[in-house]
Amino acid sequence: MRRLATPIGILAAVAGAFAYVGTVDPNESGHYPVCPLLKLTGVLCPGCGGLRSAHAFIHGDLGAALEANAIATAGYFLFAAVWVLWLVRAWRGQPLRIGLAPVWWWGVGAVLLIFTVVRNLPFGSALAP
Repeated sequence: MRRLATPIGILAAVAGAFAYVGTVDPNESGHYPVCPLLKLTGVLCPGCGGLRSAHAFIHGDLGAALEANAIATAGYFLFAAVWVLWLVRAWRGQPLRIGLAPVWWWGVGAVLLIFTVVRNLPFGSALAP
């Protein structure tokens, strides 16, 4: 059971963070700080809208979550999949090793960059929160 402590602890921390965001509405001003990049430059970063996305996700509104930040919403599902894999491997006494080639990391970076650029252009306003 000790080998399950870390994945369960991580899940508890993430669940606590989601519970807080689900309770304290980021759509009401004054609860969370403004994105520094947005405040200083007016440019939306890839994380802008992430709290609103998490809030909508917690409340079961997948459409609003995707509208607020599609990348973050996809990340919730990716986290869940990796966490389940981690838990199963920990249960079996195996370490979690996800060896991704550098091309995958470059691909993730490219997707985040393209998402950021497109959501800041007029034709990509549907990706803006």
